[in-house]
Amino acid sequence: MKRPLLAWCSLVLSIWAEKPNVLLICVDDLRPELACYGQEYIKSPHIDALAERGVLFEHHFVQAPTCGASRYALLTGQYGLTGNQALFKRAQKMVEGEKVAPVFPEWFREAGYTTVAVGKVSHHPGGLGGEDWVDESAVEMPGAWDRNLLPAGPWQHPRGWMHGLANGEMRVKLNTRLDVYQALEGDDSIYPDGVVIPTAVEELETLAAAEEPFFLAVGILRPHLPFGAPKKYLDLYEGVDLPAIPHPEKPTGKTTWHRSGEFRRYNLWDKDPNTDREFADEVRRHYAACVSYADAMVGKILAALEKSGEKDNTIIVLWGDHGWHLGEHAVWGKHTLFEESLHSPLIIVDPESAVGKQRVAAVVQTVDIFPTLVELAGLSGEGKWHGSSLVPFLKDSATQDTGHRYAYSYHGGSTTIRSADHRLVKHRDGSFELYDRKSDESETKNIAVENPEIVAALLKAMAELKKL
Repeated sequence: MKRPLLAWCSLVLSIWAEKPNVLLICVDDLRPELACYGQEYIKSPHIDALAERGVLFEHHFVQAPTCGASRYALLTGQYGLTGNQALFKRAQKMVEGEKVAPVFPEWFREAGYTTVAVGKVSHHPGGLGGEDWVDESAVEMPGAWDRNLLPAGPWQHPRGWMHGLANGEMRVKLNTRLDVYQALEGDDSIYPDGVVIPTAVEELETLAAAEEPFFLAVGILRPHLPFGAPKKYLDLYEGVDLPAIPHPEKPTGKTTWHRSGEFRRYNLWDKDPNTDREFADEVRRHYAACVSYADAMVGKILAALEKSGEKDNTIIVLWGDHGWHLGEHAVWGKHTLFEESLHSPLIIVDPESAVGKQRVAAVVQTVDIFPTLVELAGLSGEGKWHGSSLVPFLKDSATQDTGHRYAYSYHGGSTTIRSADHRLVKHRDGSFELYDRKSDESETKNIAVENPEIVAALLKAMAELKKL
C-alpha cells in the first residue's frame, strides 16, 4: 500500500529531525596556545567557554605537520597522501576512475544533510585549483559540498586571501616579502577572516531555517602566517609577561629540525628571533593576537548558532590543523615531527552527551574524528577509517582511556608514533629518536640506544597502524 504524499513528507521530516547538525570549526596553525589548555596569558574566552561545555582532548595529535596533508587525514579519516596537494591527488584518482573512500561531508550529504564549507576547510579556501584557485574545473573534493564559499573581499581571490595582510595587501608571488607580523587599527573586516565569518553566519542562519539537518564547516585562517590582526587584539598583550620558551636551542643529532624557511620568507627586518629575545617576544605577541582574533571569530559563529535555536541539536568540533613552533628547538614554524608541530587543540561538544567540562588525557589523533561524527550522528555504514571513534570519551565521564592508544604521523620521509609515555621517530636511513615524554628533558634527549625494547615495541605498534 502506498503512503499518501503528506505521510511520506512527515516521515522524512521526522527522520531529519532526529539527526543532529554538525558544526566543524577548523583553525589554521593553532597550537594549544589557549587558556583552556593551560596557557593562561592567552585571551581566548570563546574557545574556553566551548571547552566548558564539552570534552577537551589534552593529547590530540595530527597526522602531518602541514595544512594539506593534515586536512586530508581529517576529511578522509585515513593516513596516506602527503603535501598540500593531497586532496587534489585524491580527486585525480576519481577522474581516472579509481574508487576512493568518501570524505566525511560527502558521507553526511548522502545521508540527507546539506553540506556547506566557508573559508579554509580543505587546503584551498573555496576548494578550487588553478591560477588564483578559482578554476571550477579543478575541484579539490568532488561531490562533498552543496556550497563551498570563499568571499575574498579586497584580496581579490582565494590565493590572495590566504596570504593576506590588512586592507587587501597580499602575497603576489611566493617570494613576496610581506611583513611577518602586523597590527593595524580597524575593525575585524580589515583582515581576511573578518570578511569570511559574516558569510559563515549567514549560511548558518539559512541552514538553521531549513528542514534538512546541516553539516557546516568553517575554516578560520589565523593564526596562519603572516601574523596580522586588528590592533585591538595585540593591545590585549601589552605589558603581559610571556612565559620562557622551553628548550630553545637547536637540537643535536639527527632530527627533523629545519631552518624555518616558510617563516624566513617574510620580512623580518634583518632580525633573528633565535638570537634576539625582544624580537622573539614581538613575534609571540603577534601570534597571540592572532589567536585572540581567531577566538573572536569562533565567538561570532557560536553566537549565531545560539541565536538560531539549533544549539541543542548541533554537534560542535573545534580542531587545529597542526601545531607551530614558537622558538622551541630553535624553530619558528611547523614541518617537524616534534611535539610542537603535531600537538593541536581538539574540543568536541555533543548535545546528547551527559559529559560536559571533561578533560581527556588519552592520546587521540585526527583520523579519529570522522568515525566519531558518523557514530554521534547515528549514520549507517562502516568506513575504511584508520582511526577509532571517540564516543566512549563523550558518553562516560569515567572513561579516560580505552586501552593502548597511539598517534601516527609522518613528514618528509620520516614517521613517528606517540604513546602516552614516549615519542619514537623513525628516519628513512633507519636511525631513531626516542623521547621520554614524562621526563623534564622532554624531546631534548634521545634515549633510543639505551632502550631497544621500547623502540621495538613502538615499531611494532607503528607497523600495525600502517597496515590499516
